[in-house]
Amino acid sequence: MKKTAFVVLLFLVVAYVVTDRFLMPSYTRQGDSAQVPDVSGKNFDDALRLLRASGLSGKKEYNISYLKNVEPDRVLSQRPASGTAVKPGRTVYLVVNKREKPEITVPDFYGKPLDEVRETLQRFEVGLRDVEEQEVFDPGEDGKVLGQSISPNSIVFSGASISLVVGKMAEMEVVSKEPVPDVLGMSLSQARSLIVERGFNTGNVYYEYSALLVPNTVISQKPAVNTLAEAGQVVDLTVVTDQE
Repeated sequence: MKKTAFVVLLFLVVAYVVTDRFLMPSYTRQGDSAQVPDVSGKNFDDALRLLRASGLSGKKEYNISYLKNVEPDRVLSQRPASGTAVKPGRTVYLVVNKREKPEITVPDFYGKPLDEVRETLQRFEVGLRDVEEQEVFDPGEDGKVLGQSISPNSIVFSGASISLVVGKMAEMEVVSKEPVPDVLGMSLSQARSLIVERGFNTGNVYYEYSALLVPNTVISQKPAVNTLAEAGQVVDLTVVTDQE
């Protein structure tokens, strides 16, 4: 048993010495190795020329994802790394940016808040060209997307841009109203003065005969007393006359 173990150990030692002293030097002899140059960040064609000048070849590989603002043929990494001693003619793999921009299916933004749509576009790397505001009277449409320049489910590439139509609540004009003054029993001139003083206008004056009431006094007004009306509202009066 011990003899067998000794024979196996001796065989392994001899194999190591033969490999180290004879096989490896014949595979990569000193003076026959090439050092991999640093080509990261260079254009692929320029990197290939540097590799060939060092006695090496190059092969292009693409990055798993598209990188924005990086040229398609820019070398992102290399394998083996720069400075590695390799056998002449060795292939160096160069990873460059993905050639095609990623495709994006445009979502349906109708009814979505503008801030939410902005975040979605930023995530998809789609630009927002402009936002057009459209007057709306429904509070539920205020600040919501009502239209988009690119139809939902359309295919675009990263870097495309889109325009949106967003609802904006119409400004409702607030009209101040004041109560119509009580001019009943006043003379016509007094009634007219008070009406104008309160911001209203006098309108038609109608006359009604009465033998019992004081002539030239107001017995009726339209709008009625304390009716809320806008400034400038016309107030018609009915005045007593003693003429039949």
